[in-house]
Amino acid sequence: MSGQNLDLLGFGDDRPERPDDAPDEGGQRPPRRRLRRVLTVVGVLVLLVALAVGGFVGYLGWRVSDNVTQADLLPTAPPPTVASDGTPITIGRDKGTNFLLIGSDSRGADRGRADVIVLVHVPKDPTSIQMVHFPRDLFVDIPGHGKNKINAAYAFGGEPLLVETLQDLVGIKIDHVARTDFEGFKNMTDAVGGVRVYAEEGNDANGNGGKAIQKGWNTLDGEQALAFVRERYELSEGDISRGKRQLAFVKALLLKATSGETVRNPLAVARFADAATKNLVVDRDLSIGTMKDYALELRGIRASDVVFATAPFSGFGTDPNAGSIDIVDEQGMALLGKALRADRMDDYLDVYVAP
Repeated sequence: MSGQNLDLLGFGDDRPERPDDAPDEGGQRPPRRRLRRVLTVVGVLVLLVALAVGGFVGYLGWRVSDNVTQADLLPTAPPPTVASDGTPITIGRDKGTNFLLIGSDSRGADRGRADVIVLVHVPKDPTSIQMVHFPRDLFVDIPGHGKNKINAAYAFGGEPLLVETLQDLVGIKIDHVARTDFEGFKNMTDAVGGVRVYAEEGNDANGNGGKAIQKGWNTLDGEQALAFVRERYELSEGDISRGKRQLAFVKALLLKATSGETVRNPLAVARFADAATKNLVVDRDLSIGTMKDYALELRGIRASDVVFATAPFSGFGTDPNAGSIDIVDEQGMALLGKALRADRMDDYLDVYVAP
C-alpha cells in the first residue's frame, strides 16, 4: 500500500502538514494529529463492522429466500357462508390472522401424512398466540370425498383440500399455510442447542417414538424431540395426547428461538433460520417480508402468552372404512368458530397454558 494510502488511514509518516504540527518549545508534538489518527481508525473499524453485519443480514435474507418454497397451498373455494346447522356465517374482516401449520411425517418420496395439524390464530392486536390442535383422526366431512379422518383430506388433495375441509368444519377463513416435515423439527432443535419442554406424561422407549421421556421437564436434542412429537402408542389418549405434546414442543422451540441466548448469537440465528426454512413450503401470498413483519409484531410474546386448545371432540368410535376415529363435538366446534371469527379466543373456554 502506498504512503499516500497509509496516510489516508492514519498510518503514514508523521511529517507535519501545517505549521501548527511542529513541536512546541518543550519538544512535545500537539495531540491534534494523533487524535485525528485515532478517530480515523475508529471510523474504519465501525465501517468494517457495519459492512460485516450488513453482509451477514444480507446473506441470511438470501439464504432464507433461497430455502423457502412458495406453492399453491390455498383452495380456490371460498370460506363457507352457512354453518352445518344452517346458521349464516359472516367471516369478519380485520379480526386477526389464521395460519395453518402442517407437519408432514414423510419418510420417502410420497407426500406423507399430515401428522401435525395446528391452526395458529394471531389476534389483530397480537398480545398472545392461540394454537388449536386438530387430531388427525377427527372424523369430518371432506369435500368431494364424504366422511373420513381429517388427515385423509391431505392424502386426497394436499394442502388446498385440507384447508377447505377445515374452513367448512370451523366456519372460518384460513389466511396462510405453512408446511414443514419432522426432519425440520429435528434440525431446528439442534440449531438452538436443544429445547426444554414439559411432558404431561412420560413413556418408555418401546413405543413408536423409540425414546424414553420422563414426566415433567425434559431437555431434548433433535433426535429426542423427534421421538417426543411422534410418540402416541405409549400415551394415555393416543393421538390426543400426542397433539398436546406437539403444541408443547412448538411453544418450547418458539421461546428458545426468540430467547436472548439465541438472538445474541449470530451463528445460532443463522443455523436456526437455515434449519427452519430449508424444508418450509408456504402459500404464494406469504412473502418473506410478511413473515418478517409478523416476527417483529410477536417479538414481545412471553411463555404465558401462548395458549393451546384441542379441537372439540365428544369421544372415540370406529368407522367401517376409516377405522378408529375421534367424534366431532358439533356444538363445541361452533363455539370455537365463533370465537375465532370474532377474534375473541381469550373468551373460549377450552384453552390452557402449558408450562
